[in-house]
Amino acid sequence: MQWVFDFRSMRTVLSAGALSTFLAGCSVTGGPVATASFMPSGSGAPVRYANLRSEKFPIDEVDVSRIDPQFLRQTVAYRSPYPAGTIVVDPHKRFLYLVQKDGQATRYGVGVGREGLAFSGTGSVQEKREWPHWTPTSAMIARQPERYAKWAKGMEGGTGNPLGARALYLFKDGKDTRYRIHGTTEPDSIGKAVSSGCIRMMNQDVIDLYSRVSLGTKVVVL
Repeated sequence: MQWVFDFRSMRTVLSAGALSTFLAGCSVTGGPVATASFMPSGSGAPVRYANLRSEKFPIDEVDVSRIDPQFLRQTVAYRSPYPAGTIVVDPHKRFLYLVQKDGQATRYGVGVGREGLAFSGTGSVQEKREWPHWTPTSAMIARQPERYAKWAKGMEGGTGNPLGARALYLFKDGKDTRYRIHGTTEPDSIGKAVSSGCIRMMNQDVIDLYSRVSLGTKVVVL
C-alpha cells in the first residue's frame, strides 16, 4: 500500500531545540517535533533484496516473505516542507524517508531500538562508514551483560557486526549526537521495536541510502 505523508495536517511546529547526549553510545534526546497523518493512496511494489557478493563481506538475500510489505523499500507520494535530499525518520511508525522531487520520497522500513526513541529534532550526516566498527554502550552492557560485555572494547566490521554494512552518523552543532542510522544482521527486526540500537535498516537498504546521500545531508527525526 502506498501512503501520502501530508505535513499540512500537522498540529504542532517542529522544534529545533537543543539536543543533548544523556548516555554514551547511540543515545540522545531533544525537544518536541511535529506529528502528521497518513492517507492511503494506491499501491506500491516491493523491491527484490538480492544477495550481494561484490561487498567486502557477503550479504545474503532477504526473505521478504518474512517482512510486512509496507516496510520494503518503495517510492511513495510524500508532501513535506523539506527539500529533496532530506532524510526524515519517523521512529514511532518505523519508516525512514529520503525526500525526492515532485512530492515523492523513497521510503524504507526500519527497526527502532531504545536509543533510537531517545532522540528527536534535526541534525546532519557528518560521517559515513562502510562496514563500521561497533562498541556497545554502557547501558546496553548493563542491560544484557551476557550478550554485550565481551564486546566492551569494540568489534570490527563484518557479517556479525550489529551495525551491518553501513552507518550514517548524525551530528548537531558540530557535535556527535551518537545517533546512528545503520544496517543490521537481523532483517526480521525491521518494522519492530527492538531492544537496543538506533535506527536499523536491512543491509540492502542502508547501502542504497548510503550511496544516495552526501556528508552534510539534513536529518529530521520526528
